[in-house]
Amino acid sequence: MDGEELTAQETALYDRQIRVWGVDAQKRLSKAQILVSGLNGTSVEFCKNIVLAGVGSLTLMDDRLVTEDALQANFLIPRDETVYSGRSLSELCCESLRDFNPMVRVLAEKGDLAQCEIDFLDKFDVVVVTGCSLKTKIEINEKCRKRAKRIAFYAIECRDSCGEIFVDLQNYTYAQKKSDGTAECHLSYPRLEDAILIPWRNLPRKVSKLYFAMRVIEKFELSEGRNPGELSNFDLPAVLKLRKELCDAQSLNESHVPETLLERILVAGPMLYPPVCPILGGILGQEVIKAISGKGDPLKNFFYFDAADGKGVIEDISNPSSI
Repeated sequence: MDGEELTAQETALYDRQIRVWGVDAQKRLSKAQILVSGLNGTSVEFCKNIVLAGVGSLTLMDDRLVTEDALQANFLIPRDETVYSGRSLSELCCESLRDFNPMVRVLAEKGDLAQCEIDFLDKFDVVVVTGCSLKTKIEINEKCRKRAKRIAFYAIECRDSCGEIFVDLQNYTYAQKKSDGTAECHLSYPRLEDAILIPWRNLPRKVSKLYFAMRVIEKFELSEGRNPGELSNFDLPAVLKLRKELCDAQSLNESHVPETLLERILVAGPMLYPPVCPILGGILGQEVIKAISGKGDPLKNFFYFDAADGKGVIEDISNPSSI
């Protein structure tokens, strides 16, 4: 691979992972520029993993001040109120992450990614968003698509003990291991907007119930002008009404969107289930490393996890004609 060689210090520090994915993959990682917008229990687990892996830089965006809810699952925030009082999540997480790996540049960027100029994204190879509305996710995904270079886009959400990861690698080429060596493979990914607009009757027969539940919740949040975590159990009757309307329109039995699942998500509100955060953050870290290195089969294009059954499920929700 062209470019600067790893330093002796980098080679020594990353020796174990170099043995797993090779020097070229580590060189790609050491040049990668990652942006994370929104800091919560899941995204900080991802940040920790990617910093330890040795990316070139990690930029954090979240101007919110620390609250009791933020302390619940974010292990990067010092528990001393005199340290965190009046300071932003990005600032505090930035300081903690630098201690994990001094060789990675960790930066805090002020502002709202949704309001940034589109060319702001040009410096990044990967963009990860969480804790924002569906509308914002779609807009940022579209901005990534409009840049001259390919920018990998990921959206991750944890709702109580459930989680969803969306991946858009656009047109992606990677090396797949075969019994007789490696083969070059190609995948085409749909935008988030295109993926969720695919009629439910056209989806595979056994799509995760979490896929449908997330679409109902997102639709309700969008209609009410609320962000993830701002709903409660008081919204359940209205959410169930919307579920019926959507299922009727999509010719889908309501049993595919269980009331118990919707209620569990609503009751949790802004609270995350801490044991689920490292699972989702670990999966996302693994997928970003694969996307940067070009090694290993990438996830396409949704991943779901539910602690209720302990299962992780990959769903390919894409319409070949729209990719």
